[in-house]
Amino acid sequence: MQYHVLTTERCNLKCTYCGGTRDIPGVPLDIEYDMKDLADFISKDPEAVIGFYGGEPLLAMKRLEEIMDTVPAKAFTLQTNGTLLDELKDEYLHRLHSILISLDGGREVTDISRGTGTYDLIMRNLNGIRGRGYKGDLIARMAFSDNGDIYQDVTHLLKQFDHVHWQLDVFWSDLEERGDVDGWLNRYDKGIARLVRDFGEAMKKGEVLGIVPFIPIFKTLLTGEGTHIRCGAGVDSFAIMTSGSIDACPIAPELLYSNIGDIRKDTPEGIRDSRRIGDPCTECEILDICGGRCLYVNQTMSWGRELFDRVCASTKHMIDELEKLVPLAGELIEKGVLPSDAFDYPEINNGCEIIP
Repeated sequence: MQYHVLTTERCNLKCTYCGGTRDIPGVPLDIEYDMKDLADFISKDPEAVIGFYGGEPLLAMKRLEEIMDTVPAKAFTLQTNGTLLDELKDEYLHRLHSILISLDGGREVTDISRGTGTYDLIMRNLNGIRGRGYKGDLIARMAFSDNGDIYQDVTHLLKQFDHVHWQLDVFWSDLEERGDVDGWLNRYDKGIARLVRDFGEAMKKGEVLGIVPFIPIFKTLLTGEGTHIRCGAGVDSFAIMTSGSIDACPIAPELLYSNIGDIRKDTPEGIRDSRRIGDPCTECEILDICGGRCLYVNQTMSWGRELFDRVCASTKHMIDELEKLVPLAGELIEKGVLPSDAFDYPEINNGCEIIP
């Protein structure tokens, strides 16, 4: 299973999406449990993947190092804002399977929400770890907002990163106060259609563009194999909070449905499949392809049904566009232009939720 291990709730940025350091009742800013308790819990799962998460996890660098030195895991990943990557020692850097770096496109769109100079700092650090020989998967993790152009932003980042993933800026913002949400999503849908066309053109050359939301969905369309919620929240992916409590997902520990257990009392097998997606996702005709919207949103319906449906319409549009390429991909695989495993991504649960 996959475990988001929060090393700290502190953050050195104050992005418009989440506001920076989170002060949540009952959730310490820094780890307060004993490392032995974490090691004992994780050791019971031979397939454990630990994903360092925050806050900004590199603000607790010593904790990250301690965990990598003492806690057994099949793989380690890191989600970071990228500003402190230059401080990560080589012995730990090269043990990371994947690094997800938060930025939103080019300089202008990134700096609008994350602070002036953030883009340039991230790119310096990105080039720095490449210069130090890092060979793992480098993933740009975008928040797509009103300020962005999904086609331009993804296309730009594909030149810099191995893969690009994004989430729509609908979690931390009040959609009802956003103005023309429908117009924004219509522009997004048009950009997605352009990206899908590029995805198809690349396939003809034997390439699979590293567009994270496309690849696993496309594999499902190609094989017909169904899926559960793609991020795994509450099923085979969990968050270990700074208190030692176990949550279905790290983003909303204050909500009652989120808490699953505690590393000092529970076991990995005991928490597996603790939460399942509910209505309206379970009534949807594309559930086996999509897997269901974010568990947090599904459980709270905080946007209201009309906006929930509009956001889901964009997911359905993306799936419809990708479905048009299935015959082409089948033909290319049969001819040997594409290998049969071309769409086997991600190799592990690296923290990409897949569905934007």
